[in-house]
Amino acid sequence: MLKEVRDLRKYNFDRKINRNNTNSIKYDFPEDYGYTKEHIPLWVADMDFPVAEEIKSVISSINSMGIYGYTGMSNYYYEVLAKWMRKEHNYKIEREWCFVLPGVMFAISTAIRAFSEEGDAIMVQTPVYSPFYKVIENNNRVIVGNSLVYENGEYFVDYVDFENKIKENNVKIFLLSNPHNPVGKVFTKNELIRMAHICCKYKVLVVSDEIHQDFIYEPHTHTVLANLNEKFENNCVICTSPSKTFNIAGLKVSNTFIANPKLRKLYDDTLKACYNGGVNTLGMAACVAAYSSSGTWLKQVKTYIKKNLDYVTSFIEKNTPKIKVVKPQGTYLMWLDCHDMGLSPQEIDDFFKDDAKLWFNIGQRFGKDGEYFQRINLATGKYRLEEAMERMKKAYDHLYKEELEEKDVENEVDEIDEVEEDDELLEAKEIEEIEKEFIECLYASEEEDEE
Repeated sequence: MLKEVRDLRKYNFDRKINRNNTNSIKYDFPEDYGYTKEHIPLWVADMDFPVAEEIKSVISSINSMGIYGYTGMSNYYYEVLAKWMRKEHNYKIEREWCFVLPGVMFAISTAIRAFSEEGDAIMVQTPVYSPFYKVIENNNRVIVGNSLVYENGEYFVDYVDFENKIKENNVKIFLLSNPHNPVGKVFTKNELIRMAHICCKYKVLVVSDEIHQDFIYEPHTHTVLANLNEKFENNCVICTSPSKTFNIAGLKVSNTFIANPKLRKLYDDTLKACYNGGVNTLGMAACVAAYSSSGTWLKQVKTYIKKNLDYVTSFIEKNTPKIKVVKPQGTYLMWLDCHDMGLSPQEIDDFFKDDAKLWFNIGQRFGKDGEYFQRINLATGKYRLEEAMERMKKAYDHLYKEELEEKDVENEVDEIDEVEEDDELLEAKEIEEIEKEFIECLYASEEEDEE
């Protein structure tokens, strides 16, 4: 009976939530990032929605007891995790493959230290999530960029450059983002096979960040890299987390999978060297509740965010045509192409920040290939997106006022020309009908005379 009640629950994602004074970096610290409370924050990738009731319930149970001591990992945790990965991603894992860690970036940093040396080259596909650059640099490794090719509103892999960069720089690790942040690309199975094959050819380890794997838009499908074949499975590290999917980033929990026992040993030794003290007690409990019983919430939030995506896409196409939407195949983020605005990258940033009073992620944060772009977080109430879009339109109309006025004049002239053409056609038709009537009368008169 309880299951039926859960399945029937309807979540209200339109409800306005005040996140001020909660230590939210999105709402409480704008000055630290050069913004103000006046700006609408649509940047960092967390949601403005309360989590599933099942997650709140399990945390409330722990809070009611009031003890937050050291916590071990139960068999049930791994059973729930394995069931989720098998059911949602057709990925079968073993318990010994799994490392439960405080976050995906911690997992990636550990992989970099475990499988490369200082001075080694790490390759990323740009533009890319900015912490990728930081974690490589902070570990004294060298960043190598394989630029994704942007054509007709979509991104593609340049395989020639991909292979050349690996050869020329003796790359040790390829850091993959799939689904890709920020461009929203979901790599196809064939794309993954080609990249994984090149990496195996040159003995490059693939560290795959798949944190956004649960947000995929039809007809696209997510393929876990390790699922391709056994050879590729033994040459990769898979990083996942419930944090994006279920909005629990602050609870600090993630799950990393390494099938290859030799790689697993190196990884474990690195963790021991930095003394990984485990993860948040509440995070582990939330992960179990998320993966075991929060499917109803997830289904509804995905539907809501898809509607937000459709709304913003339609609004921009209609009202700010110089800004183009790079339609995401996955993630709840949107990548905006601003090339046609006729502005420099800095002027584009100033337009959104100073003129529209919007706090987006500026494209340059994702690397040079991100210039002329902006990133928006769609996981918020529609009312907030509506206000943001109206601000953007107002700033856009002001910026292109003269151009829009000229266009209006051209439209008026076109309308006048159309009316005049219509009048001329009508006049010609009336004359034709009068001539026809005259001829008919003339024939009728001649017939009467003959009679």
